[in-house]
Amino acid sequence: MRAYPPGGTLASNIEVTAATVQRGDIIQLGGNAVRVRDLFQLRQGAKQLVFDSGELLTIHARTRLVAVRMLRRR
Repeated sequence: MRAYPPGGTLASNIEVTAATVQRGDIIQLGGNAVRVRDLFQLRQGAKQLVFDSGELLTIHARTRLVAVRMLRRR
């Protein structure tokens, strides 16, 4: 699904893993949408995500999550 929200950005639903997750991705967890503020590389390909709310989530190298990524129109 792709939609043009106000502000000229493109929102796209994508599947992310520890290798592909980026700052700014919006992930749906437990019915709440949370934005990735920061991330840290851990051992064996895992990453620890820090959300805007201050909560932490550690994902394994094989964890798959659905996220919304905002892309700027060119």
